[in-house]
Amino acid sequence: MKENHVVHVIDDDEAVRESLAFLLLAAGHTARTYPSADAFLGVLDDTDRGCVVTDVRMPGTDGLVLVDRLRNRSATLPVIVITGHADIPLAVRAIKAGAWNFIEKPFEDGMILNAVDAALQQEKLARAENATVGVIRDRISALTVRERQVLAGLLEGQANKVIARDLGISPRTIEIHRANLMMKMHASSLSDLVRMALLAND
Repeated sequence: MKENHVVHVIDDDEAVRESLAFLLLAAGHTARTYPSADAFLGVLDDTDRGCVVTDVRMPGTDGLVLVDRLRNRSATLPVIVITGHADIPLAVRAIKAGAWNFIEKPFEDGMILNAVDAALQQEKLARAENATVGVIRDRISALTVRERQVLAGLLEGQANKVIARDLGISPRTIEIHRANLMMKMHASSLSDLVRMALLAND
C-alpha cells in the first residue's frame, strides 16, 4: 500500500463507487467508499490522512457543500470533485470554495490516479505545514508580554530605537529582548523571525 493514506470515494452511484475503489486498490491505494457526503461527514472525526474523491450532484449534502464544510472544520483532506459535463460551473464554484481539483466524466484511469497522487502529496505538505505552524504558535505563546511587544514592533518594520521610544525603555533593553526573542523562536535571522510570525498568523 502507498504509505498510510486513504482515498475516500463518495458517490451515490454504487457502480461508480465500486469501480473507483477497484481502480485505486489496483494502484496500491487504500480506498473507502460512502454512498453520500453525509455518511462521510459522520466518520470525519475518525478520519486521519488521505484525500476525498466526490461527485458534485448527490442527494442530501452535495459535493460543493462538502468542500465548504471540510474547509470550515479546517480539515487538511484535499477534495477532488468529479463532475458531469453539465456540472462544470458547479465544479468551478467548488474549486473556488477550496476543492483541490475537478475531473470531468468520463475520465481515463490515468487522469484520476494522477489527480489522487497529487492530492495525497498536497495533503502531506499541508500536514507538515500545520505541524510547523503549531510549533511556531507554541513558541509565541511562551514569549513574555514585553517580548511580544518587541515582536509586534519588528513586524511593523520599526528600528530598535523606535520600539524603545514607543515602549518607554532603552534601546539596550530592546536589544536584550530581541536576542531572547530570536532564541526562543529559534530564528536564525530577522527575516526568518518575520516569516514564522506571519505563518503563525495566517
